[in-house]
Amino acid sequence: MKRMFKEYREFFREFRSRFETTGAVAPSGRFLAGALSGPLKKHDGPVRVLEVGPGTGAVTRQIVKHLKPGDRFDLVELNENFVESLNRLFSEEDLFRAVAEFSEVHLCPLQEFEASEPFDFIISGLPLNNFPAALVEEIFESYWRLLAPGGTLSYFEYMYVRPVRRLVSKSDEKQRLTDLDKILGTHLENHRIARDWVFVNAPPAWVQHLRRQESVAAADSTAG
Repeated sequence: MKRMFKEYREFFREFRSRFETTGAVAPSGRFLAGALSGPLKKHDGPVRVLEVGPGTGAVTRQIVKHLKPGDRFDLVELNENFVESLNRLFSEEDLFRAVAEFSEVHLCPLQEFEASEPFDFIISGLPLNNFPAALVEEIFESYWRLLAPGGTLSYFEYMYVRPVRRLVSKSDEKQRLTDLDKILGTHLENHRIARDWVFVNAPPAWVQHLRRQESVAAADSTAG
């Protein structure tokens, strides 16, 4: 309980100072974290896992439970305070220390992150609905660049947030939300394999699971 309150306090502090990149008032709940990490439960052999925007480590805590020796785990985080907290987890908590040897936290934007090999799973906590449409497109280009063919991308968004925002927004914001609908809709239409409804979360959320095809560019251009 003490650890949970500490995570909430730190997350809220960063939310107040960096709303656009933090995106939520509190870290992901247990059920949301479980849905995001769900595809990992089915893996057998060694896998490469990338977590994007781990924050204080709420989802990370679920991911590491499924990792085994021989796996590779990279985390990309833009907030230096969160990076410091994550590194502390990997050095101090037994659950994290068990996988620390094959885990690494990177302080950089996703677009600048390079990997020696593609990943089998990408799990993202980025607040896409807060970003400009062009940035979301760049982020998806990075997802597909880093994901192996047949690999799974999992990300979440709060239910119906764009339609609700559109009702109360001015014209520029309405256009941004409309552009986001088109971008996200195209990727979902071409790549989605499942969607989880997580009602026990504040606010309720969808977890989208997408699979990378052999030719992502060709698939996405077909829907245009």
